[in-house]
Amino acid sequence: MNTHAEYLELSAFEELFEDVQLSGIFPDSKTFNDCVPRFEKDQILNTYRAQKQLLQFDLKEFIKSNFILTTHQSTEYTSDSAKPIEQHVDGLWTVLTRQPDQVGGSLIPLPYPYIVPGGRFQEIYYWDSYFTMLGLSVSGRFDLIENMVDNFSFLIKTLGHIPNGNRSYYISRSQPPFFTLMVALLQEDSSDDLYLKYLSAIEKEYNFWMSGFDSLSNEWQAHRRVVKGPKGALLNRYYDDMDTPRPEAYKEDIEIAHLSLRKSSEVFRDLRAAAESGWDFSSRWLADGKHLEQIVTTQIIPTDLNCLLYHIETVLEQSYLKLGDKEQQEKYATRAAKRKNAILELCWNPQKQLFFDYNFIQQTQTQVESLASTFPLFFEIATKEQANSVAMSLETKFLKDGGLLTTTLKTGQQWDSPNGWAPLHWIAYKGLRLYNNDVLATKVREAWLLTNKKVYTQTGKMTEKYNVVDTTLLGGGGEYPNQDGFGWTNGVFLKLFSDI
Repeated sequence: MNTHAEYLELSAFEELFEDVQLSGIFPDSKTFNDCVPRFEKDQILNTYRAQKQLLQFDLKEFIKSNFILTTHQSTEYTSDSAKPIEQHVDGLWTVLTRQPDQVGGSLIPLPYPYIVPGGRFQEIYYWDSYFTMLGLSVSGRFDLIENMVDNFSFLIKTLGHIPNGNRSYYISRSQPPFFTLMVALLQEDSSDDLYLKYLSAIEKEYNFWMSGFDSLSNEWQAHRRVVKGPKGALLNRYYDDMDTPRPEAYKEDIEIAHLSLRKSSEVFRDLRAAAESGWDFSSRWLADGKHLEQIVTTQIIPTDLNCLLYHIETVLEQSYLKLGDKEQQEKYATRAAKRKNAILELCWNPQKQLFFDYNFIQQTQTQVESLASTFPLFFEIATKEQANSVAMSLETKFLKDGGLLTTTLKTGQQWDSPNGWAPLHWIAYKGLRLYNNDVLATKVREAWLLTNKKVYTQTGKMTEKYNVVDTTLLGGGGEYPNQDGFGWTNGVFLKLFSDI
C-alpha cells in the first residue's frame, strides 16, 4: 500500500500542467488531473520542452501520447428503462463498485472495494458515501458498507483525516464529517459496539477538525477549521490548508480571483473551503448572496457543520462513558453542550423561523435561507417549537412540485434554486419525522421519489441533482454538466422508497 507521499499530483508537471489547464483542450478541468502518466515525470517534461517549440506541435495529441485518460473511460453498462426503477438502482451497485486500486496517477489506493458516484466522479467522495450507504443497507450490502467504513478508517489513520475524495489533489481538505453516521449505519447489522471499535479513528478525525483550538484565547479568534465562540464554545468552519487554485478547477479559480478585489490567495482558500462544504457552490458562501467572486466561506460558521461536530462530540462522550473514563466523558459532554447552546443562540432566527449560518467576522447571521436549517432537526438539537416553525417554513418557502429547494435564491450556482439534491431530502425527511411532522415528511418523500421516477422514465438515468421547480427540466448550474450515476441519488431513493 502506497503512502500519500507517493501519490502523484498532475500539478507537479510544472508549466505543462498550467499550459494544459489554461488551454481549454479539455472542457472539464478535472480531466487532466485524473490522467495517469505513461512515463516518468522528468521524461515527459523534457520531451514537452523540446517539442512545444515545433511549428506543428499539438498539445492535445501530446497529452494523449504521454498520459492515459481515465475520467471518462466508458463502462459497457446500458440502462433498461423498462425495468422498475428500484430494480435499476439496485443493479447499479455493481456498475459503480471499484476494486482496490492498482492505478497510478493522482488516485489514492484504498484497501477495500468502494462505490463511486459515477459520471466525472470516478473516485470515492466522503459525504456522498454516507447517502450511498443508506441504499446499500436497503439492498443488504452491509459487506460493502463495512469495506467503505474501513477505507475511511484507513484514510484517517494514514492521512489524519478523510479527504474530499481519494485523489492527491483533495488531501488538503475534507468534506462534511459523516464518519460517525456511517458507523451507526453499519451498527444496524452488528452485535459488536462499533463506536468502540472505530473510536481511535473517530477521535483522530475529530482532532483534525479541532486542530489549534488551544491556541485561541479570545472570542471569535480562528485557526484552521476551529473558531472560538461565545461562552467558551468551540465552533467550526470550512477551510482548506492550501490557498492556491484548485488543480481540478484551475482555470475557473483564476478567472474568479481576477474578478475579485481581494487578494487572490484569500479567494482561492474560500473557493477551496466551499468545496470542503460539499455545497460548491451556493449563495450560502457569498457576501452578496449572488456573485462567486464575493465568496467568504471561511468567515462563516455553518449550521450543518456544527451539528455534525456536535454529533461526533456526543458519540465520543458516550463511548468514554462506556469505557469508564470520566475525565474524557465530561470533556466531550461539556463541549457538546456549549456547541449546542451556541447553535441555538447564534443560528436560530425567531422572526424568519429558520436556522441560519453565522458570519463571525461581521458577528451577524447571513441572510440565505437554506436546507442547512434542517440539520438541527436531524440531530435533535432544535426545540419542538423551533422544529415546528422550520417545518412551516419548509412547506411555504422550499417545497415545490419536484421536492425541496436547496436555497430560496436563484443564482446560477448548483446548490441554489431551482435545484434539489438527494442528501438534503434525506436530512429534511428524517428531521421532520423525528419531530412528528409526518404529514409534511410524506409530502417531501413523495415529491422527491416522483421526480426521480419521472426523470428515470424519460432518460433511463439517475442524476446528481434535479430541477424541483420545473420538473420538465433537468438540474443545472455550476462548473460542470449534470452527472449520471448517481451514488447518493440511488442510495436516498432506495431508502425513501423502502421507508413506508
